[in-house]
Amino acid sequence: IALLVARTHALAPHQIATWDLPADPAVVSEVRAAAARRLTEWGLEEASFVVELVLSELVANAIRHGTGPLRVRLLHDRTLICEVSDTSSTAPHLRRAATTDEGGRGLFLVAQLAQAWGTRHTPDGKVIWAECTLGPP
Repeated sequence: IALLVARTHALAPHQIATWDLPADPAVVSEVRAAAARRLTEWGLEEASFVVELVLSELVANAIRHGTGPLRVRLLHDRTLICEVSDTSSTAPHLRRAATTDEGGRGLFLVAQLAQAWGTRHTPDGKVIWAECTLGPP
């Protein structure tokens, strides 16, 4: 017999950033800029490059392979969790692109840059998330 005890806590509103977006490729740069501003507000400028790249890949994948509308959330706690949700139930899969492939490296990059990543299905679609480690305080 195993006993698992979990202690959960709700994040304060200032620890969450949320953006609702259309499924339009033009919003990718807007998401990067908005995330950079929020990371600066949180004092996490050093994480900006990785987070912007992770969000770019997740949003671009949602636009290309999912269905809109999209929602992007950043959750700032001991780590930084980047979430992108869409209304498609199709889960992404990691693949290794050949040297001659034009695409197929997005989730591979996310997997390399993030501490962990995954998919969570919801009644309205799915959420792709990536957890980024933050440096020491």
